[in-house]
Order: sequence, then C-alpha cells, then structure tokens
Amino acid sequence: MQYWIKSSLAVGVLLSLSGCSIFINDAHHPRNYRANQPVQVPASLQAPSQDPDFKMDVAQYQAAEEPIGYRPPQQVLTVAQGTWIEEGDKVPRVFFDKNDGITDLSASIWQAVNGALQTLGTQVSTKDEAKREVVSGWVALIKPADGWFWEDLKAPSEQKFKFTLVQQEHQRTASLIAELVDYRSDDVPLTDLLKQQLEVRALNAVVAEYDYEYRLLQSNVRRTEGQLAFNVGFDKAGNAAIVASVPFERVFDRLSTVLEELSFSVDKINVDEATMNVRYDKPTDSVWDSIWGDDTPALPIESGEYQLSIAANQDGSSVITWRDGKGQLLDTATVQALQQGLLAAVQQKDVN
Repeated sequence: MQYWIKSSLAVGVLLSLSGCSIFINDAHHPRNYRANQPVQVPASLQAPSQDPDFKMDVAQYQAAEEPIGYRPPQQVLTVAQGTWIEEGDKVPRVFFDKNDGITDLSASIWQAVNGALQTLGTQVSTKDEAKREVVSGWVALIKPADGWFWEDLKAPSEQKFKFTLVQQEHQRTASLIAELVDYRSDDVPLTDLLKQQLEVRALNAVVAEYDYEYRLLQSNVRRTEGQLAFNVGFDKAGNAAIVASVPFERVFDRLSTVLEELSFSVDKINVDEATMNVRYDKPTDSVWDSIWGDDTPALPIESGEYQLSIAANQDGSSVITWRDGKGQLLDTATVQALQQGLLAAVQQKDVN
C-alpha cells in the first residue's frame, strides 16, 4: 500500500515539473500549442530525468482564427396574400398575384412602395415610367443603437434603393425587385452579405405595406357589403344547406373571417375542390367575458371537426353543405338550428 502511494506521488511530481499542459481539448491544434519553461530546480537538488523524445520547445502561439460571420442571408417574407418567391432566386424579388378586389395590380404595388418609403422617412427621388423604375431618397434601414438622452444618435449607414416592377402579359402577376444603388457610412463598410440584407429589408418593408393596404381594402369592401346573411336552403343534391349572401369568388375569405370570430379554427381551405375544413370549440361561460362584453355565443352543434362543401348558386349566392368529422351530412333540423345560431352570433359579435 505504501509502495503505491509513493509511486503516485512520484508520478504527480514528474507531471507538475514537466511544464507541459496535457489536459487541453484539441491539444494538437496549433492554436493550443503551449509549452512553458520547466521549473528551475535548485542546485542542491537533483533535477528529474526527462526523455529527450518528449522534450518540447518553449513557446506559446497566438494563432487565433479569423472570425467567421455565421449570420444567414436575409429572407423575403411573403406575409401578404398573393405574394410568393421563386425557390433558389439569387435576386431580391417578390411576386404578386392579383387578388380579389384589386383593379390595377401595378398601381397597388407602386402605392405600397410609396407608403413603405413614407414610413421609413423618405420618398421617391427619381422615377422612370418607361423602365418602370423608381429610386428612393436616402433612408436608414439600420437604426442607431440606444444611448443616453443627451447624446446625438446617428444612424450607422444610409442607403438608396431602386425598385423595378415587371408585369406579366396577362396582367395578373407582377414582380418587384429591390436593388441597393447608393450607400454611405463612416463606420460600417459595405459587404456582399450586408448588401443582400439591406435589399431584402427594403423589399420586406414594401410587402408589409402591401399587406396592410390590402387588408384595409378588404375591410372597406366588407363594410360596404354589410353583414354576411345566412339562410336555409338546399344544395343540388337536395341536402339541407346554408345559403350565404356572398358570391362564390368571395365566400372563402368572408366565411373564414366570420367563423374564426365564432370559435371556429380554419384548418384547410381547398378552393379547387371548393371545400373548407374547420374545427369548432364550443366556448365556455366566463364571468369576466360577460362583464366586458367579449363572450362568444355558443352554436347548437357539438365541438369537433366539420367539412364544408361550397357551391355557387344561380342567384349569385353560395350554398354551404355541412358534414361532421365522420363525413355524415347534418340533418335538416340541425342545419336550421345552426343557421339561426349563426345569424344571432353574427349580429351579437357585429362580424362583417
């Protein structure tokens, strides 16, 4: 036992006197090479023996790697209805499809460009109608960092952008390209990655403005049309159905908006098959909702999944046939009760 303790102490002393750090992660990497001066043994003591094969030159290298930017490129956000991008597109570009209610697609896009520039604190400086291009004034997309209230905050950089509109021959699709044409900064050099991020930021600002203006247009249209009316009727197969006072082209948007206000969640809309999958969660009574007037009236159907089949009617309305989660048609009595419940709920919630 005493022999083992003496051996362990001897090994520990040898390791401490070796001056070599051996418990380092990735020790063989040049960045981690470090060999210190060996301990100076007093002349009265005998220095430990060392195998020359393991002798290391005294040195410590500061071979730090160049910093690598791992920030990914900016992405175009297609938040507006009818906007999309082409996969693998190397140009900051977004496509717009002509939505219902829009009469002139290019005019709507230019209106969004002007609105976005005004929000950013600038406006169009030059315009070329023949090339369908506009160039913005100076704008600071990157805001200055917060500082003390007495400090004069200055944006790190300012930019100018060119927006180019390309419209397809059928006039129902157009694309908008953003390009950085001028840049000035005393502290931040312009790199390819920064250029791409700035261009996409400018494009996303236009998409967000387009989304806001289109939602405002839809709200005005719904306000003009008034509340959605529901009546009891029959589909072409003679099944009991609900007739909505809105044409087939607009029924999906109007109906989904109304149902979401009445405790439905819209899971899937298939315009090609003219179906809508929804789930109904019957609201629970809440004292606070009744006090503040936010309670949602319950409909005379059970909580669960439903499928709505929609068809156009000859008089311009839409016929909605309801099926439960098992694919069974709702009977006439249930459809009549549902129609009365929808009418009362729409009036109580003032849903358009």
